[in-house]
This record gives sequence, C-alpha cells and structure tokens, in this order.
Amino acid sequence: MDGMIFNVERFAIHDGPGIRTVVFLKGCPLRCAWCSNPESQRPERELFHSGKKCLGGVVCGICAAACPNGAVVNAAGVLTFRRELCVACGTCAALCPSRALEMQGRVRSSGDVLQELLADEPFYRNSGGGVTLSGGEPLLQAEFAAELLERCRALHLHTCVETAGHVPWHKLALAAPHVKEFLYDVKLLDSARHRAGTGVGSELILENLKRLSREFPHIPITVRTPVIPGFNDSEEDIGAIARFLAPLESVKGYDLLAYHSFGAAKYRALGRDYGMDETVRIPAERLSRLREIARLEQYR
Repeated sequence: MDGMIFNVERFAIHDGPGIRTVVFLKGCPLRCAWCSNPESQRPERELFHSGKKCLGGVVCGICAAACPNGAVVNAAGVLTFRRELCVACGTCAALCPSRALEMQGRVRSSGDVLQELLADEPFYRNSGGGVTLSGGEPLLQAEFAAELLERCRALHLHTCVETAGHVPWHKLALAAPHVKEFLYDVKLLDSARHRAGTGVGSELILENLKRLSREFPHIPITVRTPVIPGFNDSEEDIGAIARFLAPLESVKGYDLLAYHSFGAAKYRALGRDYGMDETVRIPAERLSRLREIARLEQYR
C-alpha cells in the first residue's frame, strides 16, 4: 500500500522511548497557528522555496525557464513565484542546482519505507527504540499506517503513533492493534477556544482518547500538550486537562511541550504567513510551575 510521506527522520529521541526513526505522513485536519510542520497540513505535494539557497535570476533562473505554467517569473533578474499557478509538478525542483526548490511529499510504498527503517534496527535494539509514525496526522492515512505498523510488529520493532485524535474512530481502531504506545495531543478542553486556535473543536479528540483507553487498555498512552502563550498557558487550563486524564488508567504520563517558533521559516518557504512572529517563549520558571500542576499523581 502507498502513502504520502514528507520526511523520514533518523535518530530521534523525543518521539517515544529509545532511539527512533520517525516517519512523517502528510495531511492534517487541524490548522494550529503554531504548527512547526506546516508542510504536513495539506495532503498533496507542495513546493518549498528557500530564498537563502536561491542563486537568483541573474546567475541562474533555470526554474523560470523550465516552469510549464509560468508560475516562476524572471523579471530583470528578480524571481517571483506565482503560487496560484503552481501545480506542484516538480519540474523546477528537479532542475534547481542549489536545491533552493524542493518538493515536500512523496508517494512511497509500505515495503519501501520498511526497508529504510530496517537500516536502523541495531539502534532500536540497543536503545529500546523503534519506529514512530507522525505528521501531520498519520491516521488520516490509516490503511497505510496500519499496514506499515503491522509489518514493523511482525519484525518485533517497537511502534509508536503520534496523533491529535481528530479522526473517525474506525481509523484509530484500525491502527491500534499494531501500536505499542500512543503519543496523544490534548491541547485544550474548552471546545470553542480549541476551535479558535486549531480550526476544530475538542469533542472528537477527547471522546476518542476515552474510547482508546477503554477499548485498548493494554496500550500505554502519553498525553502531550504544547503550551502556547495566550492560548492554553494558564494554570486552570493545564489543571483541567490533568483532571480529565486522571481517571484514564492507560494514560501513563502527561508532558508539557514548550512553544517554539522553529517552523517560521517553513511558512515563508511555502509562501505563507506565520501569524505568531510576536509570540515569545514561556519563561522556564513558569513552565516548571505548569509541569507541577500537570503531575497526574496528585489527581489519582
């Protein structure tokens, strides 16, 4: 079975236990304002343009000459990208000598991806690591994800899935039998505020989490919350999430992730605006206080 992949990251240490290889699948139903992987949001291939790598229209201009749709214009040595005309055919990226143009998204088979994952098998076994599917939302491609996970489990590889949980239940249920651990995002309980920050309400996310814990109680779940200034960084919000999680016995941990703006350059490369340029990181002492409040043990 084929899936749309935009990255495979080796030697990851923050996406499950041990040393891991993370397979990033394209497509996501959320539109979080702070998303650090904006190239993951749309399910189709997209064009990245890095201005820092570009040689410019005077020195190069190959892309403008090659584009079949006139989406790149070379006017007196100044290159302009008309993204409304781009059909992501990849012609310009294939010819770009400096790799300033790159396509994000590639169709790959589960067998092809598995062979790449197996190259790191010694690191998994020596560290207690394995394979993590992430995105985007990997369970939007549930059939592909389940097939890849099943093949990994047949070879005794540890498997994790990072999910925001905003998918129909049958997609979660299809993948779950092949998952050793879930990393599950819960950003906010209040549905109206959740919708304002992510584009979707929180009801399906929370209901799926409860059902996952109930129907697959043997699969440990670590819940994670990206702490976003002005969105969910209050003690009340973090405490409310922790109290919601406390009765769910398969939830083994609750982690808070500090906001960062590492994805800002990717928005520019995609020709999009990053709407959080003025947002600053939460002070370390403030995050420490929120982590104290997030300790599940005090609510159980």
